[in-house]
Amino acid sequence: MIEKYNYSGPRYTSYPTALEFNDAFTEQDLQRAISNSKSDKLSLYLHIPFCAKLCYYCGCNKVITRHAHKADQYIEYLANEIVSRAPLFKHYTVTQMHWGGGTPTFLSPEQILRLTDLLKQHFNFAAEGEFSIEVDPREIELSMLDTLKQAGFNRISVGVQDFNKQVQVAVNREQDEQFIFDLINRAKAMGFESTNVDLIYGLPHQTPETFAETIKRILDLSPDRLSVFNYAHLPSRFAAQRKIRDEDLPAPQQKLTMLQQTINTLTEAGYQYIGMDHFAKPDDELAKLQRAGKLHRNFQGYTTQEECDLLGLGVSSISQIGDCYAQNQKDIRPYYEAIDAQGHALWKGCNLNADDEIRRAVIKQLICHFELDMATIDQKFDLVFEDYFAQDLKLLQTFIDDKLVSIADRKITVSNTGQLLIRNICMCFDVYFREKARQQQFSRVI
Repeated sequence: MIEKYNYSGPRYTSYPTALEFNDAFTEQDLQRAISNSKSDKLSLYLHIPFCAKLCYYCGCNKVITRHAHKADQYIEYLANEIVSRAPLFKHYTVTQMHWGGGTPTFLSPEQILRLTDLLKQHFNFAAEGEFSIEVDPREIELSMLDTLKQAGFNRISVGVQDFNKQVQVAVNREQDEQFIFDLINRAKAMGFESTNVDLIYGLPHQTPETFAETIKRILDLSPDRLSVFNYAHLPSRFAAQRKIRDEDLPAPQQKLTMLQQTINTLTEAGYQYIGMDHFAKPDDELAKLQRAGKLHRNFQGYTTQEECDLLGLGVSSISQIGDCYAQNQKDIRPYYEAIDAQGHALWKGCNLNADDEIRRAVIKQLICHFELDMATIDQKFDLVFEDYFAQDLKLLQTFIDDKLVSIADRKITVSNTGQLLIRNICMCFDVYFREKARQQQFSRVI
């Protein structure tokens, strides 16, 4: 069954996926979507592309440098984009913000405070919200937490990936285990509302046994949330991954065992399995919303802000506004040139048609909650599910035959085993994915 379902496919942080974005999408399209959006809540995403060291596994948009002045230049352009974009969102309240990268904590305390002050001057921030930042524990002092607290961040996400030293050496990411514990413990003592730890399974030299040891240490760390990502080995797309030898990677059977063991260990320890790559303690907002059937998914993964537009700022960042997606210039030089020329860096995007919106709702429901009531989709979109999705349900039959999915009383339910293959199940409802020639653009599911 592993061989049967181990084909390439999207992670569905959006539908349609970024492969459907095109450069015919214009600034007028974006502004129309803003005007027509029914939301008055906004999530901000800032992309900080700089890293001091190259992690060989990384597929993110990044700039490797130790020259701080490059960040000074970037902040100047990012500030111009913020000032240009903010007036379009004056009727919104910012209830969520996330800084990713790259390494946001590559910035100095002064640069972080300057950016957050600028954002608060130009956007209307809610008194309370989720304000998070990604942290690389190799490159900062514990005092950075004081800066982040002062800047208004109340959540941190720490990249750990694996505690095993052989794995760390193989991916060029050696780090001090004790410092990670000190960092998380201090954040909790300072009153940060949530701590998240990122792990990756499928890295070179990992085995189910070694990864189980990492999970055991994570339980000692006791973060509020965990993201346990499947390593996507795409050396043809990401040059740094060519430093990772294929023969050092775990087999698909081992990877699935790692994921299954991780789910079992964490859920037995009290964590709730949110889905795909996320876990949370039962009193965490993610867990509460999943139990209430109100979980959402966007380019940041699973999120609590269901009816919230997303504005991406910085190089390569993606926005999700109403019925459109929009992406900034992917590389830093074109990003600078676009800001100079027009005050924004819009590169491409797509407008959703009626079919896209229907399928987006179906895929989101399945990937967030592992079940779907056909009657709810009927009512929301004025259709008959079995008629509208006749071809899709035929594709779903193989999952039903393998007891990964069941249909009863017009409800689609994903089994526990099927949850491990939720991406495959969602692909049945993805009309774009049926263009088989594009499969090589995605990462393998296992």
